Amino acid sequence: MSDNLEVCEIDCIHDEILSTVKSEMPDDESLINLADFFKNFGDTTRVKILWALSVSQMCVCDIAVLLNMSQSSISHQLRVLKSNKIVKNRRDGKIVYYSLTDEHITQIFKQGLSHIRE
Repeated sequence: MSDNLEVCEIDCIHDEILSTVKSEMPDDESLINLADFFKNFGDTTRVKILWALSVSQMCVCDIAVLLNMSQSSISHQLRVLKSNKIVKNRRDGKIVYYSLTDEHITQIFKQGLSHIRE
């Protein structure tokens, strides 16, 4: 074991705490889905897109210019985010605008940003 790792020096099981936590723990499928959800925030390009969309709805062309990337790269990332229900789109004539799915996404994003700025 590493000397920097803090561990208990004795086995001391706290049955009441274990019981409480176990009764409130979500099922495995929910936790897998939650881990998959957070994977979407693990890519810098997707995080930049989410930041931009937290300010305003945007079309692929605008996001591509903002991030100095190809429309095809942006489109790919938006497809990933849309398939995970993090962004949605709407068509206005020949233009497709993207926005965050709901306020939950905005709050999660802003909370994460606030945390790393502390």
